[in-house]
This record gives sequence, C-alpha cells and structure tokens, in this order.
Amino acid sequence: MINFEEELKKFHPSLEIEDAEDAIYNQDLTDMADVLVGMVREVKEEE
Repeated sequence: MINFEEELKKFHPSLEIEDAEDAIYNQDLTDMADVLVGMVREVKEEE
C-alpha cells in the first residue's frame, strides 16, 4: 500500500511551475485600455 505521509515528505514543488508563475506576474502586458489611451494621445498630438 501507498504510505501517503512518506510520499508527502518526498514531495518538492516543480521549479518549472514557479518559474512560469514569476514570468507571468512580471510580464508587462498591454490591455485594450492602454491601447486606447495611446491612440487618444496620438490624435491629440497631431492636432
């Protein structure tokens, strides 16, 4: 039978998942609001 307590002691989180989490949270994503603000700025600068 599987001894779950022993298996839990052996468990180590995957470094790949932690690295992916950091990359996702630290990425600067442009959303639609940012795009619209940029477009409005461009139009105002042309006037």
